[in-house]
Amino acid sequence: MNNKLNITLGLTLAVLMIGIFSVFNTHALYAISDMTIQSGVNAAHGTNQPTDLFGANGIFTTITNVLLFAVGVLSVVMVIVGGLRYVVSGGNSAAVTGAKNTILYAIVGVIVAFLAYAVVNFLLGSLVGNGVPGTNV
Repeated sequence: MNNKLNITLGLTLAVLMIGIFSVFNTHALYAISDMTIQSGVNAAHGTNQPTDLFGANGIFTTITNVLLFAVGVLSVVMVIVGGLRYVVSGGNSAAVTGAKNTILYAIVGVIVAFLAYAVVNFLLGSLVGNGVPGTNV
């Protein structure tokens, strides 16, 4: 019983001290001259990081370029795997068909990735084309 009372008094004292401390130190928050949402956003991102969503150095452009690169690397690897499967198939018709399908699907994947890249660039150009390029919109 005495132990519970000590814990309760300790917690109450801690909450009271935090409350008093926060009430008397609010002037430090108001000393900051630029308390806007944009200053908070600017403080949240690191140095030399892109801030534009669209444009040549925009975040969407960077993301699509990285994804296109990853799809290209993966498709080249899959074409190589399909070629190796074709070489070691030994004339087995099921293995040859599987190898041909691997190569075919890798090539179809590259075509779909390039078409998706073209569609994204077309839509971004259409949507942002009327505005100022490189805006934070």
